[in-house]
Amino acid sequence: MILSTTPTIEGHPVREYKGVVTGETIIGANVFKDFLASLTDIFGGRSGSYEKVLIEAKDTAIKEMMQRAMAMGANAIVGIDIDYETVGQSSSMLMVSTSGTAVVI
Repeated sequence: MILSTTPTIEGHPVREYKGVVTGETIIGANVFKDFLASLTDIFGGRSGSYEKVLIEAKDTAIKEMMQRAMAMGANAIVGIDIDYETVGQSSSMLMVSTSGTAVVI
């Protein structure tokens, strides 16, 4: 499956539009990760533990969107948008949602 944030894929005309597809995931960060992130806030640098959570959430949402597109008979998704939000009490959970247009190229 070809994935693109652009509305078209060069050299591959869209033959059929299948419709909008989405993928969503909500993932929590545990106390240990919060502690490590607080150390990063104090001393500077990147928070590897949070970055891993972000990557896992994004990958899960994209896989879910791809599965929905394949179920519709699509072989590509164009116009992909990825959104990140914090949810839950104390914003302790991360929500990643993806959307795009399932197409046949």
